[in-house]
Amino acid sequence: MNPLELINLYATPITAKDKNDAIALEVATNFSLRKTLLTHSRFKQAITQIAELHQHSKSNNVGGGLLVTGPSGVGKTTILQHYLDQFPRIKAQQKTIIPVLHVVTPASPTVKSFAEAILLALGDPMAQRGSAEQKTFRIYQLLEACEVEIMLIDEIQHFYYAHSIVEFRRITDWLKNMISLSGLGVVLFGLEEAEMVVFSNEQLARRFSSRLHIAAFKLTDEQDFKEFRAALKGLQEVLPIPVEAPLFEANLARRFLVASGGLLDYVRKVLEGAVVVAARAGLKQLDLQTYAAGFRNNVWPEVSDRLNPFHPESPLRPFTKPGEPFYSGEKRNAIGSPLARRNINKPQGRE
Repeated sequence: MNPLELINLYATPITAKDKNDAIALEVATNFSLRKTLLTHSRFKQAITQIAELHQHSKSNNVGGGLLVTGPSGVGKTTILQHYLDQFPRIKAQQKTIIPVLHVVTPASPTVKSFAEAILLALGDPMAQRGSAEQKTFRIYQLLEACEVEIMLIDEIQHFYYAHSIVEFRRITDWLKNMISLSGLGVVLFGLEEAEMVVFSNEQLARRFSSRLHIAAFKLTDEQDFKEFRAALKGLQEVLPIPVEAPLFEANLARRFLVASGGLLDYVRKVLEGAVVVAARAGLKQLDLQTYAAGFRNNVWPEVSDRLNPFHPESPLRPFTKPGEPFYSGEKRNAIGSPLARRNINKPQGRE
């Protein structure tokens, strides 16, 4: 049995009464907007800055840094993955050439676990073996052997969850030294709290003086709203079910901006949910009701009918109050261990 058969068996209501409806349901269930690339100005700026650092460090054999921050869902992973895709690994006879190395920061990292994550990304079969010093030595060997030119390190805010302030200081110093000794460009990706990780270490902050913050689209910014509508148009073009009204029509676009908090990942969630709802109900078009269902199913299950941004009489206000999907207070307060919260901003000694 496959997942689609379980959906057909247990989900209600099921209205795929003929072959065409069954095909439409399967297409909708498998449909995803994750690989739909939207090259808006934020995306272009990020790719350009990463490429400039890449070229500079490659040409001059000198380490450098770029810090890319933004809220969850703003598109950082899309940017990272797109850049990575432009420089695929090349398998040679004796080695694998890795022009762009992608590393994911482990939760509550130590120098040893972070070094292990880098070794795993490099393909070291013995990544778990050895002391922190031994792992570090192998990293430098493999970075050179694999001809790595730039490192993209994701989830850097996890540094803020180090078990102790001593470990936090140790791992930020270790990262600073690696950048200096490797001669590589390093791009750090993370939530907005990642800035506190970098600012906590004066020497690390200097190496990441180049910073790019990717913000959510804003309704109050005319150019932002124009770009947001262009993104909606791009998403509409790949939908498997026609729309009743253009997504980029100004009034409907406002509803999508409120529903998503200006984050394109949430626009995708609403549309994917609407497509499934429409296909299961046998509808031939996407409309306000299907978008409302997609919002409720994929973004905010507890939303009241009238507060739903796709309700005709919705007040269309931002969902930034406590308990609402884009309230940032709880998320911000949750970042960092107690030691990190107490000591994160204490100044470091100068070089």
